[in-house]
Amino acid sequence: MKHSTAWFLACRPKTLTVSLSPVVVGSAVAWHETGTLLWLPLLAAAFGAACIQIGTNLFNDAGDFLRGTDTPDRLGPKRAAAEGWLSVRAIRGGAWLAFALAFLCGIYLVAHGGWPIVAIGLCSLAAGWAYTGGPKPIAYGPLGEVFVFVFFGLVAVGGSYYLQTLTLTSDALLAATLVGIHAAAVITVNNYRDHDGDAANGKNTLAVRLGRPATRWLYTGEMVAPYALLPLLADLGWPVLLPLLSLPLALHLIGRFHREAPGPSFNAILAATAGLQLAFALLLTLSFTI
Repeated sequence: MKHSTAWFLACRPKTLTVSLSPVVVGSAVAWHETGTLLWLPLLAAAFGAACIQIGTNLFNDAGDFLRGTDTPDRLGPKRAAAEGWLSVRAIRGGAWLAFALAFLCGIYLVAHGGWPIVAIGLCSLAAGWAYTGGPKPIAYGPLGEVFVFVFFGLVAVGGSYYLQTLTLTSDALLAATLVGIHAAAVITVNNYRDHDGDAANGKNTLAVRLGRPATRWLYTGEMVAPYALLPLLADLGWPVLLPLLSLPLALHLIGRFHREAPGPSFNAILAATAGLQLAFALLLTLSFTI
């Protein structure tokens, strides 16, 4: 495999929409309320968020390999360290480089947004490392979904809104909640697929703690909840209905999740769940901009 291809796959580009769509949603809410859009903070926030996710993905690649969780026989997509495409040292170096680029974006964002952005940035970098780093990695316990909900929902949407307005409103937090719940569903698919291997390797994810039947209902709730909460944005008028256009896909994925046997087919369900999160986020963005 080409060196460049190995790095491209190690960054997991198909999942990057999970970090980029919240930035778009938060900026759209701000535009709806102020009628203005600050492009430089938006672009810096998007680039910084993508870099943090790439760094987190790379640390995860190296960390899971070193702990024996990822092997060439894993059900999920191939990983660079497990397949021998890249050395652990190189992968960790790439992760730190991604974090360094995010930090550089953060310097500008802090100058623009002040101390709240310092807190958001440092917490995001620390959490990205701690997801599979340190003595008690977040990914090896039951809080993976909570981590994603907080950082790819509340923090990403709320922080993007704050960069545009230097304030925070209930609508921004509600939009962050909707986006974050769907982002958490992506992790639920991943952990459900890997349930048996994770349990055997002491990776006690929420799926392992709950078991497969309860996790199927957790995924159902995560997929449906954002639609059920849309009426709380009724002040938007009829555009609030636009995200419902993605509901058929959500129901289709719920059916597949309940019906299909755990295995490689869940790679497609995971990718489609990330796609649903993007579709819902873009439709929600449209709700705030028309």
